[in-house]
Amino acid sequence: MTATRPVDDDIVASRSARNIEERSASNASAGGQAEMPLASAPSIFQGGLLVLAVLAALYAAREIVLPIVLAVMLKLLLQPALRTLQRLRVPGALGALLLIGVLFCTLIAFGTALSGPAVSWAQKLPQGVPRLQEHLSFLQAPIEAAHQFLQRAEDWFSGGQPSGDSSKGASIGSGLLGSVFAGTRDLAGELFQTVLVLFFLLVAGDTFLRRLVEILPRFSDKRQAIEISQRIEEDISAYLITISAMNAAVGFATGFVMWLCGLGDPVLWGAVAFMLNYIPILGPMIGIATFTLVGLLTADTLWRALLPAGLYLAIHIIEGETITPMLLARRFTLNPVLVVMAIIFWHWMWGVPGAVLAVPMLAITKIVCDRISTLAAFGHFLEG
Repeated sequence: MTATRPVDDDIVASRSARNIEERSASNASAGGQAEMPLASAPSIFQGGLLVLAVLAALYAAREIVLPIVLAVMLKLLLQPALRTLQRLRVPGALGALLLIGVLFCTLIAFGTALSGPAVSWAQKLPQGVPRLQEHLSFLQAPIEAAHQFLQRAEDWFSGGQPSGDSSKGASIGSGLLGSVFAGTRDLAGELFQTVLVLFFLLVAGDTFLRRLVEILPRFSDKRQAIEISQRIEEDISAYLITISAMNAAVGFATGFVMWLCGLGDPVLWGAVAFMLNYIPILGPMIGIATFTLVGLLTADTLWRALLPAGLYLAIHIIEGETITPMLLARRFTLNPVLVVMAIIFWHWMWGVPGAVLAVPMLAITKIVCDRISTLAAFGHFLEG
């Protein structure tokens, strides 16, 4: 019996491999996918070197590249509205100014409406700390034990000397104030660059596509370039508009539910849910933690404290697992592992704006790869 076991294992392995091949072939035939030829090893190596060089350039030129990328995303989002204005005989420059004005007026009004509730919740925070301690009293002993352990470890590594110095406290306030002013100045500069690039992109329209068609030598290449450009623009615009609409629906539902739970300020909580929903997986996790904390700060009983987070999770499951996949269809689904990796990577590259732009950029990469035969295998790898 022991002599035949390796043979049986080989038979089982070969059958499993055959089943995987048959299943992959049936999925490809059912989905209408064409064969996706892989590039040769030298081409893959050269492509990898090119990608590394591009990523190094993007990291080094963050202050220049990030506003351009954000402007391109906004251009794809606003392009359908600009075409509608042009059909109504509105000049391109005037239509671009109108759309940019509406966009930033909306953002300013949004921020103004949120500033009041945010300040009021910041003032309520000290009053809710005793209630939070009461709800989390069962965690007090483990937290104190961990704190004592860390304190003793720090004292041992520092040789018994205090780890801090009183002179540091005096410089904290000035350092924080300086960082706030520096961050505000950088934000204003990047915002101005984004608006400037967005305006000229909207005014340019199809200029770059026309120049590309003019320099291509063959008619078949010209036609393929036009088809790829049109389909990419349509797909990306549909993706961004659908995601924005679904995030707005999630924000409205979350605000209504939080109002029913007695938290108040539904606009604030709806805005939080709207913005966090742009970051898949990690955004809803942050939202659950946020609404759990808010519930613990405001509710008297534990079940009422956990109710807002539970309802928010239910809304996210309904939207993220049912409605959005049904609207976006299979071609826009992404591998969740690659989504998390992309968020972490672009957050390291560009900070919070990079984390927000990570998923749209990954979706755009998949759309482009699906439209180019030599990159179809990579697009299939990105698919969820």
